[in-house]
Amino acid sequence: MFEQLTQLVQQYGGDAVVNNSAIPNEQNEAVISETSSSIFAGLQKIASEGGGEQLASLFSGKSPIDSSNPVVQQITQQLTGSLGEKFGLSSTASSGVAASMIPQILNSLVNKAKDPNDSSFQISDIIGAISGNSGQASGIMDTISKYGMQFGLDQNADGKVDVADAMALASSQKSGGLFGGILGKLFGK
Repeated sequence: MFEQLTQLVQQYGGDAVVNNSAIPNEQNEAVISETSSSIFAGLQKIASEGGGEQLASLFSGKSPIDSSNPVVQQITQQLTGSLGEKFGLSSTASSGVAASMIPQILNSLVNKAKDPNDSSFQISDIIGAISGNSGQASGIMDTISKYGMQFGLDQNADGKVDVADAMALASSQKSGGLFGGILGKLFGK
């Protein structure tokens, strides 16, 4: 998962890092690597500190992935401090890099995880990687499923919300229905 995350950081690092005059060119690669590490470590920290509800809300799409999101805020603060400490960047430059990249990367990560046609990220793999233990991972997945159940997303009545339900929602959108259309948009279909 870390390699795929690094690819996302590289994808969004163009303007924030490479084209940023505050970051010397010889540090671009190291700053991108630090960004990947900070995102991964930040998600792990949130999971280990009992932030299952926050992560479930993030990955279910229930909360916006912007500067108001507590997960985005925590990881942005962590990355800002790390960039200043490790690379001597000013607080303005560090916070600018973090604030522009973290929401974009997390949004892309969540969208890829929810996309049944993109197997590069699976929510269960992400949660497993950041939680480090199956008990915690299953708790976060249960929370994601609970939110899905509350919104009637269990389309195949198997008692859980997963990719099969997303595909069923997409099909119901094609066949019409306001509710199916709205939920289809939730899953990007």
